[in-house]
Amino acid sequence: MALLLDAGGVTADVARIFVGAGLDPEASRTVAESLVEADRLGLASHGVMLADMYVKRLKAGSVSVQSEPETVSDRGTSVVLDGRHAFGVLTGDFAMQKAVEKARVHGAGVVAVRHAFHFGAARRFALAAAEQGCVGIAMCNTRPLMPAPGGAERVVGNNPLAIAMPCEDATPFVLDMATSEAAMGKIRMAAKSGAAIPDNWAVKADGSPTTDPVEAIEGMLLPTAGPKGFGLAMMIDLLCGALSGGASGGAVKPLYGDPALPYDCSHLFMALDMGHFVDPAEAKARVDAAAQRIRSGARAPGVARLYTPGEPEWRRREALGEQVAVDPSVLAALTELARELNVDLTTISKQIA
Repeated sequence: MALLLDAGGVTADVARIFVGAGLDPEASRTVAESLVEADRLGLASHGVMLADMYVKRLKAGSVSVQSEPETVSDRGTSVVLDGRHAFGVLTGDFAMQKAVEKARVHGAGVVAVRHAFHFGAARRFALAAAEQGCVGIAMCNTRPLMPAPGGAERVVGNNPLAIAMPCEDATPFVLDMATSEAAMGKIRMAAKSGAAIPDNWAVKADGSPTTDPVEAIEGMLLPTAGPKGFGLAMMIDLLCGALSGGASGGAVKPLYGDPALPYDCSHLFMALDMGHFVDPAEAKARVDAAAQRIRSGARAPGVARLYTPGEPEWRRREALGEQVAVDPSVLAALTELARELNVDLTTISKQIA
């Protein structure tokens, strides 16, 4: 069972680990905040469990200590950045802010990033734009993890997509989805805990069904909604890779592969300034009305509540207050990591002790 800890304390501890691994303090804080925020939202597959893998890559050199990407081209509404293999949350924050700045002037801003690294939960970047009055869109590609419908080989990643709409409601209106039925991180969490997975999450290497997470990791993820999810994943892969001039398909390397080999994925960020299209207040009112229509809609038998896109995660975060739930096995891994780096922890160490 996950333990509830002070979110600020865990963030400080995780930041210390990254500083100990050679990242500067400000960047370390940003990376730590993004991981802890994912856990607070219930997205453990994008949470602090990633710190161990992140640090291994940092120490091996496939993730750089750079804090900002390099501009390759800047042409009005469109920008191409070289991520220089820096942490994806750092280059992602930079890229989306650049997209918002472009949208302020031109109505739309599109920023593609090549030579990028894992950026965590995509909703972070889409919401950053929405909070500034822009529709925010964020996506990235991953190494091939899913087969074509009926196939028995990996041809495309479970490439995530997030879209956030500006609204007045305190609850964000945001879609954040992977294009697989389940994220690989969830399957890895199941493998760590020895739990079975649903039979529609993945298949074995030969394409046959499985409920064993270990077989799933060695096999292939299944696209959500079959051919529809597969098609969407392919389009995201090509949009990210083609517009950035970066990697797509098999050129993106395994995230949990050789830590010395760059992941080398590609990202795409878009911002649409509401004010260049319609009255922003009216647009936000429409989003709020749509949210209310969903929540007050007729419910099926046994359903207590209806939610807007992204709301369940937000409600979970609100319910936890200033706490975060972290699995004991993850805390143990962080403690060992801190020991290896000769870093003193506070909040996490108290729990392990």
